[in-house]
Amino acid sequence: MPAAPAATGLTGRAAMPKTLDAPSCHGDATGRSAPEGSPVIAFVGAPNVGKSTLFNALTGARRTVGNWPGTSVEIGRGTWNADLGDGTHRTFDIIDFPGAYSLDPQTPDEALTRELLVDKPLAERPDAVVVTADAANLARSLYLAAQVRELPTPVVVALTMTDVAARRGTTVDPARLAEGLGCRVVVVDPRRRTGIGELAAAVDAALEDHCAHVPRPVDLPADADDFARADERFAMIDAALEPAVTYAAPTGRSASDRADAVLLHPVAGPLIFLATMWLVFQITTTVAAPLQDGLDVLVAGPVSAGASRLLSVLHLDHPLVSGLIVVGLIGGVGMLLTFVPLMAIMFLLLSLLEDSGYMARAAVVADRLMRALGLPGKAFLPLIVGFGCNVPAIAATRVLGDARQRLMTALLIPFTSCSARLTVYVMIASVFFPRNAGTVVFAMYVISVALVVLVGLLMRRTLWRRMGASPLVLDLPAYQVPVPRLILQATWVRVRAFLRTASGIIVATVTVVFLLQAIPAAPGYAIGQVPPELSLYGALAGVIAPVFTLAGFADWRTTGALVTGFVAKEAVISSWAQTYSLEDPSGLAAADQGRSALGQALRATFEQSSGGHPTAAVWAFMVFLLAYTPCVATLAAQKREIGLRWTAAGVAIQLSTAWLLAVLVFQTLKVVL
Repeated sequence: MPAAPAATGLTGRAAMPKTLDAPSCHGDATGRSAPEGSPVIAFVGAPNVGKSTLFNALTGARRTVGNWPGTSVEIGRGTWNADLGDGTHRTFDIIDFPGAYSLDPQTPDEALTRELLVDKPLAERPDAVVVTADAANLARSLYLAAQVRELPTPVVVALTMTDVAARRGTTVDPARLAEGLGCRVVVVDPRRRTGIGELAAAVDAALEDHCAHVPRPVDLPADADDFARADERFAMIDAALEPAVTYAAPTGRSASDRADAVLLHPVAGPLIFLATMWLVFQITTTVAAPLQDGLDVLVAGPVSAGASRLLSVLHLDHPLVSGLIVVGLIGGVGMLLTFVPLMAIMFLLLSLLEDSGYMARAAVVADRLMRALGLPGKAFLPLIVGFGCNVPAIAATRVLGDARQRLMTALLIPFTSCSARLTVYVMIASVFFPRNAGTVVFAMYVISVALVVLVGLLMRRTLWRRMGASPLVLDLPAYQVPVPRLILQATWVRVRAFLRTASGIIVATVTVVFLLQAIPAAPGYAIGQVPPELSLYGALAGVIAPVFTLAGFADWRTTGALVTGFVAKEAVISSWAQTYSLEDPSGLAAADQGRSALGQALRATFEQSSGGHPTAAVWAFMVFLLAYTPCVATLAAQKREIGLRWTAAGVAIQLSTAWLLAVLVFQTLKVVL
């Protein structure tokens, strides 16, 4: 799950350094949002130094979307309307590069950074570079700055995390550091938006100095080898830090170290993480329930009734029109929108954990488990992102340097339970397990983790037997008090993505499902006046239903919802809402009664299809929902990253695994329960 609020990115195809075909920073018209001729400023830095948070603070997260073909990396581009502090303003076109430790690429992320800063012709590079550096870990952060400083491009160093450094007894004199580095150094706090004006003035002055051909210090001969250059850079960093940084005498372990001793403990760490996530889901389902009920009453009552009256007044109360609008759009999409409070609460709690610095510790806790799969602990980060959404998680595999590790992780990510599945889990849990809904939802996430491990072990023993594990190298962010503005911003970005799905792809899916349910598959019925089981939708779903006889949910309503779930998992709920509304003799009664009527209908369906074992069938259905193909957007992301052949292989693995597990769960639980 991304720690910083993300705006729209610019994405492309996976590639390695020697084959990377990155465009120039100036030549991509589709990615620009600043006025033509605005200086292009690149923001670079290691992961977890506040670079993207600074970018969002400068642009207001107003990123534009553009496709940079041939690259494998998400970057952000936006407009910075800078106040220079003397009554003047200047507009910069700024680019948020992915996290990179150096210009010697070990991953596709770092390869793109080098391509755009070093390998492109000078005219196609950024006009200036802002290197973000962690004041609490300056020696490590400044190696990238030392490399960038050797380029014929103006450089400004933005010092972040000075408050963290101060808590550790470290003070930095930016003026002396600037003298040692040979470039401007500015202290900024992107979380609280301080130092922004000083940074703008420094960037503007650096551009002016460069235009005036102010000489830059040159420390390295042109023919120096890589080792000599590295030694010279480290020597320069040491010389710059000595007069500029003051360290307090050690006084024992810090509070952060004491916390990590518990949270990263090989036994206590995983238990605390599981307990934390259980608490998140328990709070989410408990607090969201009354809010969901209120929205449900509103949508199923006044909104549906008002729409029906309005259509009658406008003489548009034809069964097709009223059915599409009231049953389809309001009943289907409206049912899905009742889950907005639940999603918002969960995203809020997860953002609190991320901004505090706790979630990054999960990668360290999972390192031993990842090693068993032949993956580095860093691979847990894309998997964590997958629990929010599988699509950016697929893109996040680019942080892994080994191509086989990226491929294996990309194939495992669809088994992580994304937030879209959460809406279905909560719907089913509230119907069949109302007193333990939070625990049931948490159990599905535990099953998801177990599934990732088991499938990963199987892949390791069959496809990649000789793939060795890499050591975990990860910068843990400092523990910090969450900033309410950032928490709310991150929550809104994720809720907005959920709403965008509901207003876009779900509306289209609801429309298609309604039209299929309006077309008769048997003679004697007119269009729009056919029972759903005799419609084209019912006929197609009925063909698939027998496949799930052994899993206990061989019913056309259930299988039809699973088919629409290929488009987006949220569509499962909207499809059920439509189907059961149309099955009611009045045509609208179920929609008027909202989720309670839908719950009663679901209980009757699973009771019938399972032969009297609804609990076993429900668990089998949820396991199948967890394991089968997430959505078409995930497939598109996989195709972009790992190619069509491996994407098709992944779909085959997902469907076969889902079916086998569903059958196993049903056949076992119907005996046990």
